[in-house]
Amino acid sequence: MTSRLQRLYQQAEAMGLQVYFLPMQTRCGISTPDGTIGMDSNRQKSTAEELVCLAHEMGHCMTGSFYTAEADLLQRRRCEARADRWAYRQLVPLDELRRLLARGVTRTDELAEHFGVTEDFLRDCLAYYRNAKNAI
Repeated sequence: MTSRLQRLYQQAEAMGLQVYFLPMQTRCGISTPDGTIGMDSNRQKSTAEELVCLAHEMGHCMTGSFYTAEADLLQRRRCEARADRWAYRQLVPLDELRRLLARGVTRTDELAEHFGVTEDFLRDCLAYYRNAKNAI
């Protein structure tokens, strides 16, 4: 486990979140309003995937963005977007991203490696920051 991932697990514990490891059929992780996070370590093929999954599930807990099976698609998307935004800010801090971009580090793979996240997550994060007012 990398130190970045260890720190995120420690942060979850400090926030009062409990993380359990259990097999799941279709997801890498799940979270509940009581601060419980379930992670399926067999579904994550890399440390970056585990880091992104944990941050996303923590995002649900920290923003209170939960939904039930009966929720409509719009409600689900809103909750998922809130959790993603929390994860973006935790794993790819805007100030650090700006410094890297100013130094000429612009390739997605290089940025993803620097932050220890997946390239897909980094692309989504960049799109989020580009759409944020005057972010990047």
